[in-house]
Amino acid sequence: MTLDKRHWRIESRLAQIGSLEEPVTGAVSYPIYQATAFRHPKLGQSTGFDYSRTKNPTRKVLEDAIAELESGDAGFACSSGMAALQTIFALFGQGDHLLVSLDLYGGTYRLLERIMSRFGVTATYVDTNDLDALEAQAKPNTKAILIETPTNPLMMITDLKKVCGWARRKGMLSIVDNTLLTPFFQRPIELGADIVIHSATKYLGGHNDVLAGLIVTKGKELSEQMAFLHNSIGAVLNPQDSWLLMRGMKTLAIRMERHQYNATKIAEHLLAHPAVEAVYYPALPTHPGHEIQNMQSSGNTGIFSFRMKDARYIEPILRHIRLIAFAESLGGVESLMTYPAVQTHADIPEEIRRQVGVDDRLLRYSVGIEHAEDLIADLDRAIAAAQAEIEGV
Repeated sequence: MTLDKRHWRIESRLAQIGSLEEPVTGAVSYPIYQATAFRHPKLGQSTGFDYSRTKNPTRKVLEDAIAELESGDAGFACSSGMAALQTIFALFGQGDHLLVSLDLYGGTYRLLERIMSRFGVTATYVDTNDLDALEAQAKPNTKAILIETPTNPLMMITDLKKVCGWARRKGMLSIVDNTLLTPFFQRPIELGADIVIHSATKYLGGHNDVLAGLIVTKGKELSEQMAFLHNSIGAVLNPQDSWLLMRGMKTLAIRMERHQYNATKIAEHLLAHPAVEAVYYPALPTHPGHEIQNMQSSGNTGIFSFRMKDARYIEPILRHIRLIAFAESLGGVESLMTYPAVQTHADIPEEIRRQVGVDDRLLRYSVGIEHAEDLIADLDRAIAAAQAEIEGV
């Protein structure tokens, strides 16, 4: 067996993150280098580490790992997913225009509309799987397309090879948010993307205990630009959280398999529930993006959304769930449920939310790694309790 990790399957590469990089002691858990400054051997010489904002040994191991896993050329670890997004947006300036996924995380919308707009950067929100719509909204000053696939919370799917190819022909950068699938199930750079972003707080960390963002770039010039921005803006990940994130990523493969199994089983159960109007999950054959998802990804995420037939069910369901926590975020081993209209997507104007389907009957469910039957029982009990309160049955 070669020690060249490029020849290992992804499960092996994940489990071995940081285990071969410590040359002195052979520690299989890479050390936390808490230092902010590093000695120079002599004038004009460096060990490769000078100041921790620019480069830190622990963070570098993480950055190299995510770059390799995503088939990119360089990785950058940031203090949060939003810090990573801000670092990417710093590529753009006065007069630049972006095309952005219509069904979008509310924090991204807020960053674009309330902060980047101050610097003269504008955005148009469009169904990124509709090439005619993209052509219609593209402008001479359009510099990039930002794609979520699956989107959050409605699980819309974009054909990455098709759209990234279109963007490249137009001279635009393709930026893909791969938070929900991770490189274990999907690798956008292999499908033509220039930049991949992760809210690593979610599935990569996996335990609801670390806040982090990751960027991966393809190409020497773009990687050098991103390195300059990462160092200049300085929203870098600290050594302790870098280590925590690596520890979480070691179990990504087995966690994603369990998330997918549980989510599929529960989504199928809810699809047949008389109080549920619709379930949005790409693993279901009824999902409009099912075939594209199967073509470009090797599996499915652990979150989905579902719409109740009556908005009055929402509050009592959230009050009665017990094993499932009523909490924001996603991707951890614990199951979480959130109400997008008033939580994760509250910053998006109501008319836009309703246009894409984020209404007052929609719940988003991040399925954890608990036993699927226990999770189903918790949901059924909460829905039954809500029905009893509302309908007196």
